[in-house]
Amino acid sequence: MRNIIAGLLWACASLVVLVLVTLPINLQTHLIAGTAVVAAMALLKVFKPGGVWRLIALALGTSIVLRYVYWRTTSTLPPINQPEDFMAGLLVYLAEMYSVAMLALSLFVVSTPLPSRSAPRLGDDELPTVDIFVPSYNENRELLARTLAAAKAIDYPAEKFKVFLLDDGGTDQKRNSDRIEIAAEAEQRHIELKQLCVDLDVFYLTRARNEHAKAGNLNNGLEHSNGEIVVVFDADHAPARDFLHCTVGFFRDHPRLFLVQTPHFFLNPDPIERNLRTFLTMPSENEMFYGIIQRGLDKWNSSFFCGSAAVLRRSALAETKGFKGRSITEDCETALELHSRGWHSIYIDKPLIAGLQPASFASFIAQRSRWAQGMIQILLFQFPLFKRGLSLPQRLCYMASISFWFFPISRMIFLIAPFFYLFFNLQIFTASGSEFLSYTLSYMIVNLMMQNLLYGSCRWPWISELYEYAQSIYLLPAIGSVLLHPTKPTFRVTAKDESVNVSRLSEIALPIFALFLVLLLGMVMTVTRLFAEPYRADVTLVVGLWNLLNLLLAGCALGVVSERGEVQTSYRVKVERRCELLVGDSHIPAMIENVSSNGASIRLAHPVKTVGRDDMVSIRFKPLSKLEGDPVLSGVIRHVTSHDGVTSIGMRYVITDAIHYRLIADLLYANSDQWKSFQKSRRGNPGLLRGTVWFYALAIKQTVRGLVYLLRAARTEKKPDTVTQP
Repeated sequence: MRNIIAGLLWACASLVVLVLVTLPINLQTHLIAGTAVVAAMALLKVFKPGGVWRLIALALGTSIVLRYVYWRTTSTLPPINQPEDFMAGLLVYLAEMYSVAMLALSLFVVSTPLPSRSAPRLGDDELPTVDIFVPSYNENRELLARTLAAAKAIDYPAEKFKVFLLDDGGTDQKRNSDRIEIAAEAEQRHIELKQLCVDLDVFYLTRARNEHAKAGNLNNGLEHSNGEIVVVFDADHAPARDFLHCTVGFFRDHPRLFLVQTPHFFLNPDPIERNLRTFLTMPSENEMFYGIIQRGLDKWNSSFFCGSAAVLRRSALAETKGFKGRSITEDCETALELHSRGWHSIYIDKPLIAGLQPASFASFIAQRSRWAQGMIQILLFQFPLFKRGLSLPQRLCYMASISFWFFPISRMIFLIAPFFYLFFNLQIFTASGSEFLSYTLSYMIVNLMMQNLLYGSCRWPWISELYEYAQSIYLLPAIGSVLLHPTKPTFRVTAKDESVNVSRLSEIALPIFALFLVLLLGMVMTVTRLFAEPYRADVTLVVGLWNLLNLLLAGCALGVVSERGEVQTSYRVKVERRCELLVGDSHIPAMIENVSSNGASIRLAHPVKTVGRDDMVSIRFKPLSKLEGDPVLSGVIRHVTSHDGVTSIGMRYVITDAIHYRLIADLLYANSDQWKSFQKSRRGNPGLLRGTVWFYALAIKQTVRGLVYLLRAARTEKKPDTVTQP
């Protein structure tokens, strides 16, 4: 009865809102109403609303959005008897309605996201048996060694978990290839990785043929193991020691639970963060998904498998005959199938793994193309909106996650829309400049305020627009390809542990520069039309302002595709661990300040004059994991610095034994709290106004930097990768 009453109240409230937004009002009244709503939302924002007040702020914003939709639908579409104007106008209208629909789905999903949960701590006799899978295809030995060592060091009874390397790079098919170089490489990999697994006390598995990509590899692992719980880590996703204790406890109390998903945390910036230098100061792009959206999906039992850092129940996977592999995003497809069969999922908002992101912009685009194609395949093959077994909220949640990947279409329409008027004199709006500005400006401000309310601490203003713009022109062909040929896309492994050694333009930068040039021509046309047609100055100014915003966004993207060279090939993590520096017979008290996969920075308790560059030293520290004997980590000194009486050394590891990988993994990955602290240090909401000023200042700076890279590339006859950093 209570739910029925609540439903009736919501229905009545919705009816009242619909009546209000469809009332015929003049432009002045709309301006007053829009200004009042913006002021009320700003006032609520000052007081940091939560609970019902947050929903009230979002409802106020929704009223302006609905008013804009009503105005656009009833008053602005060109007459159908003017086909050129109508078709162009309809294209822009549909792109806007897509954006409104995505906003509506976002409000449903994340208006009241669940807080993160803590798993009950189980006694040793209650713990389930666990199989940890690390699927691999072409990753190098060192990367795999670190991940396997971290997995083996997880705090869990040794007799209750096994670690498996699932090697798809050393299959019988590859080792017997007709191409002798492929066969030789696969054979060498097979031998090396088998020995590595012996050294690290983990299991090595390969298979006869590379069928069904990652899903097939995981299913082969299922066939050769028997643990009650299955954990999946990508080859570059190394877990913390508390990973299992933070996750497996949920399975005891939830018999229909098939998935516990944890966030993907990354030690390195993505190419956009690196090239814009925002990694240390601004939340990463993926934090909006893992920090807000997954918690929103969790509320509706729709948090889905993300391919790694996940814990799954074997008996649930048995129902679907393992991981689904019809699409190239086997993770989401598997979750969708199990949700439709009545299984449940849980999301934990605590980083428990540390991974690596693609270093180059080209690899970043290749990764996102695979995600986009895979999600659209799921839409075409499964169509979650009508999939039997899903609840209505689950249908909406999956449609929100999948429909997002059509953003390149709407983004490119918004990009070229001003050209319809500026270059071809098409009338895509039947409205005056003042009407267009009034309705659109209030809609845009309210839209930005709502996004800031929903994602403020995890996504700064205009950053989503930048990421979408930078990807759109490259993802459009991928989307078109999968729509025309749904079964054509194949799984391609994202490049791991790569680096950009020298500053250069990205090898795929040309389309971004071409679009910037066209937008620049649009500004020239704006000025030309202002002088040639002063009687239409209001419309021309509005369209020109639209084009200017696009130009600033495009200018910032020039910096995105201007790759900064990296001096360091690996990223450092602050650890603050006490140790002893062993130099000959001397044992010097010291502190490990930060570490990477290649070396460590160590602060000495007192100056040591006998230590110099290229000297061999060792460090001894107390591992967080249990290691036999009294192991030490050896290395060669790369530099020695002294400042204010404090001596620090930089040491590069010298790895001669498998125990060294375990020590490195202990330093880098054992403590998950350091990752949570790093995330927290970047999460701060600058607010809409300050965030907008910051972004457009960044856009101007990156426009200049991108043009400098282009000029330097044009002045040399050498390849683009020889361009030096300004």
